[in-house]
Amino acid sequence: MTDNGLVVSTQHDQGRRGAAASSPDPDDIPVLPSNAAFWLAPAAVAAVVGVVAGLQLTGAAARSGISDPGALVRWGLPAAQMASYLSMAVVIGCLLFACSLVPGFADARRPRPGAAPDRDTEHPAFRRLMTAAAAAGVVWTLAAVVVTVLTYSDVSGTPLSAEPTFTAQLAYFVTALGAGRAWLAITVIAAVVTTLALGVRRLTGLALTALLALGATIPLSLIGHSASAGDHTGAASSLGLHLVGISLWVGGIGALAVAAPALGSLTGVTLRRFSAVAGIAFVLVAASGVINAAIRLGDWSALASPYGTLVIAKTVATLVLGGFGFAHRRWVIPWFTAGRLSARRALGQLIVGEVVVMAATMGLGVALSRSATPAPEELVPAPDASPALLLSGYELPPELTPARLLSEWRWDWLWVAVALLAAVGYLRGVWVLHRRGDAVPVLRTLSWLAGCAALVYVTSGGLSVYGRVMFSVHMVDHMALTMVVPLFLVVGAPVTLALRALRPRRDGTRGPREWILRVLHSRFSALITHPVVAAALFVGSLVVFYYTPLFGFAMTEYVGHELMNLHFLLTGYLFLLVLIGTDPLPRRPVYPLRLVLLLATMAFHAFFGVTLMSSTTLLQPDYFGNLGRPWGLSPIADQQLGGAFAWGIGEIPTVLVAIGVAVMWSRADSRESRRRDRAADRNNEAELSAYNDMFARLARHDPGTGQPADGGGAEGADRRPGQVAQPTRGSTRTVPHDTPPHTPEETL
Repeated sequence: MTDNGLVVSTQHDQGRRGAAASSPDPDDIPVLPSNAAFWLAPAAVAAVVGVVAGLQLTGAAARSGISDPGALVRWGLPAAQMASYLSMAVVIGCLLFACSLVPGFADARRPRPGAAPDRDTEHPAFRRLMTAAAAAGVVWTLAAVVVTVLTYSDVSGTPLSAEPTFTAQLAYFVTALGAGRAWLAITVIAAVVTTLALGVRRLTGLALTALLALGATIPLSLIGHSASAGDHTGAASSLGLHLVGISLWVGGIGALAVAAPALGSLTGVTLRRFSAVAGIAFVLVAASGVINAAIRLGDWSALASPYGTLVIAKTVATLVLGGFGFAHRRWVIPWFTAGRLSARRALGQLIVGEVVVMAATMGLGVALSRSATPAPEELVPAPDASPALLLSGYELPPELTPARLLSEWRWDWLWVAVALLAAVGYLRGVWVLHRRGDAVPVLRTLSWLAGCAALVYVTSGGLSVYGRVMFSVHMVDHMALTMVVPLFLVVGAPVTLALRALRPRRDGTRGPREWILRVLHSRFSALITHPVVAAALFVGSLVVFYYTPLFGFAMTEYVGHELMNLHFLLTGYLFLLVLIGTDPLPRRPVYPLRLVLLLATMAFHAFFGVTLMSSTTLLQPDYFGNLGRPWGLSPIADQQLGGAFAWGIGEIPTVLVAIGVAVMWSRADSRESRRRDRAADRNNEAELSAYNDMFARLARHDPGTGQPADGGGAEGADRRPGQVAQPTRGSTRTVPHDTPPHTPEETL
């Protein structure tokens, strides 16, 4: 039976066997057409209430006077933004559930690796999720188009019109201005994701589609208040994390509401899996929201302003949602799993309250994005702005000293979040193995934590701050990011830890462990971990990056800077993983080849460094030549010093890696010798006996030995005098000193 669009289990013990039970029979699952309306109606009402209340509180919807675009734009733009954000979150949530939390096939025993479900074999919950993703994608695309048009009307103060001048100016807006290009990119992403949601059914394709949908948060994080904030990097990175957390959390709740009527016996395990995702999303939303609000408020006194009141209301609503999540994880899900709670009550308590509060909270967030911040925003740089502020977005730091390399910080919250999640996840894996009775080497754990700490410093500390204005410091930062940080991370062996700590799934879904194995066994992994390809990416990117416009893009744009950090980190990690890593790989190069690659890397670094040292042409002169830095070396002398750092500092980690390769080679030979000795003990030295038998047969057929062709057997008793047993490779056994007439080299 059903109640309010949710399935009520006819047997309470379904919760007990939720994780292990097979998927329900599609004929036994009632799918209610009114289910979507049941959840959308209260969510829409709550979202409208949140938007209207927030705009009324801050006065953001009031008539602006001289350049007022009209009431339709003032109220229609927040409504369209709300529809765009909610539909985007639902698309991301449904794709996440489809590729990770819900099985694609109705029968988990049927699918082949990499197979795609069709209409006859797909799980009903999977079918509902993909239908909802496509429908929400259509809404997202249309809402993004409406937001683009209304945003132009709002920023230009021009009422909506069908006149040619309006259309021409709109075209200029979406091709030349930041906000217009951002919404054009979001519209294109929404359209592509919608198309893929209609046709893609393989899990790998769905995962890539979900990543593409998450990519829409990048342009969103670069416009609005973040574009004009004093700390552009901090505002953009914190807002991006905030949007990712909201998309996973709100979209997950929406996807759960969509899939709930068809989950059946999978309800309990799906709730537990989503609870873990929601916990991570809550931490992202809460922490990034506090950081972003602090940047926009400026100081504590701004909390008394209308904007501050709205921030407090949103914070309280977020904490209430966190309380809901804790209660669900602590009581509701365990009660349902134990059979003390029906599916209707469990899902109802999990979804009803959170959907309404989440929609209202997102409404408050939209109102915040439309309201003026207490901290002054620089929409247009001041006439007397410094060259450094115009080029890099920040004023020049004080003159460089060794102490200031440790004291100057500019937090890049994106990499802080990555490092914290990596450290916490690793420690959790260590704890899981410890409870199981398995041990993780302490040095591996310390190395991983040191790598996470180094990542935070390299991306947010003094090297990053001064690397924006000095080429020499930038080169040190580059070498640390591509050779020092990956060295610690590779020694930590995170993939091995994850494969040991994570439980395999048996219900047809693909969890973190299955995704890791899928990536390891993919052709893409085999390609990028090929020793030659990894080495080419590692050293070739130096030339491609520094001698192309990519260098200028990375220095002047936030997205370019983050992509630079990501590229250097990944290429360094892959290269060192191939050379000294212990994590599983599709192939491992032999040790001589590893040393050859290292020698080639050292030679290339030396060539690159010497080239910079001897060059009299400034790289990116429009940037480094116009910063107006009054202290330190001249730009060209600083660049030449950077070349010396690239040559000298880059070789130190390379030498350490070479020593590591030599030690691993020696240990591998020792292990191989011990393995051969153990094999000889097990098979009574069969290989050695076969080797001696070969010489005995050769001796019998050699007229120079003076023995008849049929004289003697192959056994040791018939072996002619002087014939000795040659040891196998690595054997430590002693043999007589007599030299056989035919040495192995002569025979072969």
